[in-house]
Amino acid sequence: MKAALELLGFGPCHHMFEVIMRPGLAERWLAVGEGGTPDWEHVFEGYRSAVDWPAGFYWRELAEAYPQAKVLLTVRDPHRWFASMHTIMDAARQTIPPDVQGPLKVMGDLRPMLDRMWTRTFGAPVDQPPGEEKAVEVFERHTRLVREAVPAERLLVYEVGRGWEPLCEFLGVPVPDAPFPHLNDSAAMRRMFEDAVGGGPMVTPFGTVRGG
Repeated sequence: MKAALELLGFGPCHHMFEVIMRPGLAERWLAVGEGGTPDWEHVFEGYRSAVDWPAGFYWRELAEAYPQAKVLLTVRDPHRWFASMHTIMDAARQTIPPDVQGPLKVMGDLRPMLDRMWTRTFGAPVDQPPGEEKAVEVFERHTRLVREAVPAERLLVYEVGRGWEPLCEFLGVPVPDAPFPHLNDSAAMRRMFEDAVGGGPMVTPFGTVRGG
């Protein structure tokens, strides 16, 4: 979805990969995690849209802070989503050398905030990952809460695989002369963690970047 929004002219699009690869963004989010009233203009400075955590965790606050913004709720088979999330969590739990720098250091800095987000979402610490039944329950509850809270005229419930037409109609932009992006986020995340630990270049769905 990040790649699709950027192709439609709504980029740069904020995503967890952006936070990992750009330490300055992590510092902005650390301030949010400390509580108080977030300065969303500062957090999203330079961005036109946002997907994924940590932004998605604050969907209520962002919908209120930006009352003219449209809200995109992506849905998919929750069991396939669980398998993808499980792959990412397995990669994130691998052993990390104590002197690691670059992206994994950023993840370490963000760990307290991400732990709080995880616990509020799943009801247990990140080192106690939910089973499939619990995760699917959380997925379906989140979908229901967003549907109930966001006015219909602001919300598009988008099922992955539907292509450009419903998304472009919702956003009021023409359908591009390009295929809809299909990127494997979970596989790319696993490669990124492996490369970071090994000291190699970071491979993300949005390109290869040198870490460290």
